[in-house]
Amino acid sequence: MKTYFLALAALFGMLSVAFGAFATHALRSRITPSMLEVFRTGSDYLIYHALALGGLSILMHWYTDNRLLLSAGWAFTVGILLFCGSLFALALTGMTWLGAITPLGGVAFITGWLLILIFALRI
Repeated sequence: MKTYFLALAALFGMLSVAFGAFATHALRSRITPSMLEVFRTGSDYLIYHALALGGLSILMHWYTDNRLLLSAGWAFTVGILLFCGSLFALALTGMTWLGAITPLGGVAFITGWLLILIFALRI
């Protein structure tokens, strides 16, 4: 799983850079400033959690078969898909109901960080 999470971290990091450039160069003149900020928030959280997922994969190298780390990795992945994905979709489509999905991704992020905290307190 550590290799899988490292690959996801690389993919998400690459997408964050691409989406940030897309927002700066292509979206600025096409969407409102508030929706551009929503898109950039998604890109920011994407890079933060891509880096966290990469760090997690390194921890998993030393602490193999640790359920807390594995669960944190999945929580970050779900958080990225729900939180960042819903913000990107909201900014691009203007469908405000997508904002109802965003907090679910936020809960997944918080869960991932909580699992890492529990792991750190146990080692």
